[in-house]
Amino acid sequence: MSKASLGKSAGSPVLHALKTLFAELYGGSPAIYRAPGRVNLIGEHTDYNDGFVMPAALNLYTYVAVSPRTDRRLRVYSANFKEKCELDLDSIYPGRLGHWSDYVRGVAGVLQSAGYRLRGADLAISSDVPLGAGLSSSAALEVSTAWALLSNSLLSASPTEIAQMCQRSEHLYVETRCGIMDQFISCHGRAGHALMLDCRSLEFELLPIPSDVRLMVCNTMVKHEHASGEYNTRRRECEEGVRALAEVLPGIRALRDVTLDELEKHHERLNPVIYKRVRHVVSENERVKKAAHLLRAGDVKAFGGLMAESHRSLRDDYEVSIAELDLMVESAHIRAGVYGARMTGGGFGGSTINLVDAGHTEGVRQKLEKEYQEKTGIKPVILVCEASDGASAVVES
Repeated sequence: MSKASLGKSAGSPVLHALKTLFAELYGGSPAIYRAPGRVNLIGEHTDYNDGFVMPAALNLYTYVAVSPRTDRRLRVYSANFKEKCELDLDSIYPGRLGHWSDYVRGVAGVLQSAGYRLRGADLAISSDVPLGAGLSSSAALEVSTAWALLSNSLLSASPTEIAQMCQRSEHLYVETRCGIMDQFISCHGRAGHALMLDCRSLEFELLPIPSDVRLMVCNTMVKHEHASGEYNTRRRECEEGVRALAEVLPGIRALRDVTLDELEKHHERLNPVIYKRVRHVVSENERVKKAAHLLRAGDVKAFGGLMAESHRSLRDDYEVSIAELDLMVESAHIRAGVYGARMTGGGFGGSTINLVDAGHTEGVRQKLEKEYQEKTGIKPVILVCEASDGASAVVES
């Protein structure tokens, strides 16, 4: 954590309520840390294949209020779940319990296994990142918790180190084999920018989003209850593709190393399902690199065309879209002022992302909400968001 991560101001109603709650639960005045959720503009399911992604941090945050204890215990309260838990820092072990506290427990466990001696703490957590919407509420919780626990213990780590430890905590304690993207953008986000990340080298480039373009996130309010298991299945399918192709492409370590020409030349080595999974990842990496070039040039219309290609690939080859996501994307494509639309996140429900001209946002929002509700009977939640800064301490102005 650097000095640049401090001194952010915030006046969120969530923040005010959290301070009041903390005083009621524990007394005193806490330090508060926050980390944002994210939306991925393009580059889905490429991060765990060592590929390229282009997320943006959102102005939706998870806040963690913290104060030190003299013992080795963590007392944790979640305002969103209205539940509390208590953890012993000397008795934290990997494994999934299936409870929201797995994320807090995992971060504490991984930090300590990495050599950070944590102090006991009282914590209260509140978030305005919608749960189950594909906006990475989990990474926002992990990163904000890590920032709070380290600072509470008078310790520090770089943003990249925090992202890597939070990813590891999700692997070991939540048992979701996620890539690095969500935690990385939650740590490294920059207001007004998307971030193109090489998930192998962790080199990244900040790309300005045109000031007259808005990020419209459309939450379908549908979430597949088995999404986590399907996510792990897709990852295993990609690994199977790597093993099969490595027999004829011995230099490859991940699907990131495979070109479309190589895939087509050796496609007979893959069964039809694995071939489709690999084709999505390989083509998606190419789309991210093209999209970065277009964003540097400010060509949002052509960028939107790549978003459409990405959605079709996720729907047909990776098979992680659902009817409600497809409906929201199709409805957006025909609206004036919409440059591009696609599903975002792991899939099987959640949200779509639209790039929309600032002057058309309210009209587009109303039409999408009306049509979606008429056809599904479900009222969506549609948010017009801004690209935001990454994790920070909160200092009110």
